[in-house]
Amino acid sequence: MTRIIADISVSLDGFVTGPDPGPDNGLGTGGEALHTWAFSEDPDDRRVLREATARSGAVVLGRRLFDIVDGPNGWDDTTGYGAGEVGKPAFIVVTSSPPETVRLADLDWTFVTTGLPAAVTAARERAEAASSTSGKDLDAFLMGGGATIGSALAAGLVDELTLHLAPVVLGSGTPLFTGGAPRTLVQRSVTSTSTVTHLTYDVL
Repeated sequence: MTRIIADISVSLDGFVTGPDPGPDNGLGTGGEALHTWAFSEDPDDRRVLREATARSGAVVLGRRLFDIVDGPNGWDDTTGYGAGEVGKPAFIVVTSSPPETVRLADLDWTFVTTGLPAAVTAARERAEAASSTSGKDLDAFLMGGGATIGSALAAGLVDELTLHLAPVVLGSGTPLFTGGAPRTLVQRSVTSTSTVTHLTYDVL
């Protein structure tokens, strides 16, 4: 069964970017430290990244994150979804209006203007279709940004939460959790590496 998985890197004090994030500074000041693990040569980091990328049948992201990854300093042939893995699942963007142009036109983009629940439903359908075609068990991932994942958790749209807890305190930035309905989490796995702690929870 296709699961909806929220997957994001976060600081010890709960931020998914540093201060002052923007199109030319996507992770904010100091935020690059959150993703050190994604470029690590640690075998467990590589395995976690490779397995998640391979498992991604569709990916949901918010419009701000889309503008960063599709911007001039965003993804390219060597660094994209899954960092160096450069995965190419279907991408579902939550937005009030589609962009006029897309730089990364070789990727499969769908722009959903009817809200986050509709985007998650579209991602599940695309992941299920990809599973049928490939014969593999694929899931739908929410890659961010923080507001998108936080809203999905608050709305009860997430089956599994994977946090990559980086050993950094940013002080401010974009928080992952900003309130909403309480959710019970059941810890499924913990993998500690030289750069990060990978935490996976079922969301009840």
